[in-house]
Amino acid sequence: MERLDQQFAFLREIDREKKIVRQTYLADGSRKEGDAEHAWHLAIMTLLLSEYANEEIDVLKTVSMVLIHDLVEIDAGDTYAYDAAGAQTQRERELKAAERIFGLLPEDQGKKMRMLWDEFEGRETPEAKFARTMDCVQPTMLNDASKGKSWLEHGVHLGQVLGRNARTAEGSEVLWDYARTHFVEPHVGKELKAD
Repeated sequence: MERLDQQFAFLREIDREKKIVRQTYLADGSRKEGDAEHAWHLAIMTLLLSEYANEEIDVLKTVSMVLIHDLVEIDAGDTYAYDAAGAQTQRERELKAAERIFGLLPEDQGKKMRMLWDEFEGRETPEAKFARTMDCVQPTMLNDASKGKSWLEHGVHLGQVLGRNARTAEGSEVLWDYARTHFVEPHVGKELKAD
């Protein structure tokens, strides 16, 4: 029963992810999305769009990565993609959170989840690269759908969007080209300005 107790303790703990609010708005612009909603959306996107990966990927492994990648934000909080000050302490906060949160699980499962999280963060494998592509394309899609609402609120400019997505094509050139053309560039010359 100790193993099962640990598993349910972890499952209760990760319920807290549902309360973490991101800066990206839902497509209709009515409210900001939560971390758990974001992870669910990335999982569905991975299932549907995996055919566009630059390299063949293990879809289940990639879905697993996107489902757990933001669990650390339960402790570390969400760091907005364009928050330079928050980015300075993000890694340290997230490493500490990963130790605690994945440490709630039985050792074998905690180690496996931590390895998936580290792999996502390392961005070296085809799965991690594609997972990161999903994590970058999804907010651009929602920002476009909400008429750039989050970008406008935070004064985000084109150079920041392109800088944030400098490595997005590593997972899928097709999806980044599509996102840039359909989700980013329509805002150029309107609210977003080049550096």
